Amino acid sequence: MFNSQKVGAIIVAAGRGERMGGIDKIFAPLGGTSVLERVASVFDTSPYIDHFVIVLPQDNLARGKHLLAGKNLSKLAKVVPGGLRRQDSVEAGLKALPACKWVVIHDGARPLVGAELITRGLEAAQETGAAAAAVPVTDTVKLVDDSGYVKETLPRSRLWAVQTPQVFRLNVIKEAYRGASGDVTDDAALVEALGIRVKLYMGSYDNIKLTTPADLALAEALWRHKEG
Repeated sequence: MFNSQKVGAIIVAAGRGERMGGIDKIFAPLGGTSVLERVASVFDTSPYIDHFVIVLPQDNLARGKHLLAGKNLSKLAKVVPGGLRRQDSVEAGLKALPACKWVVIHDGARPLVGAELITRGLEAAQETGAAAAAVPVTDTVKLVDDSGYVKETLPRSRLWAVQTPQVFRLNVIKEAYRGASGDVTDDAALVEALGIRVKLYMGSYDNIKLTTPADLALAEALWRHKEG
């Protein structure tokens, strides 16, 4: 079982957030604590995480280290600078990780992640070495052509919206990144390209990604409801 094997984690928070209207979402307050601290604390308190690294933009590295200093994050191994693309940042995190058998990759912009999602991901990844949190799509989804005309209405019953955490055996994700090219927004897609089956496990509709200022307001409301 995974609880007898070392588990590392990478919190990827090196994005620029162009659609946030000037708000630095990683340092934005959520429930009286910054988004960055909230995500870090979940990984630090997970009983199955042995150590984790945080990847930040180079120009926010000092600010992030200062914010996290003295927060008693005993499992935080390093805070490292990311790259221009998401895959560059994940690769920086992989290089900084202490020795481990499993890797949990999570977007720092998903601050409402719970420890149970980490645990379920590790359980789901046991069979093939790869798993990703996801939720069934609730809207009707249509495939369109380049001009915006509908080509096909896709069967909603088989469509899932993928989230993070995503969990991989270390050798699997390293091999996937060795062959990575172009812009990569989903780690699981790289593993799929190797011919390895990725198991989807039930995520959470509350596990939203902060992309616009409205998402911050929604996350605050969800947090208050969760705490209330």
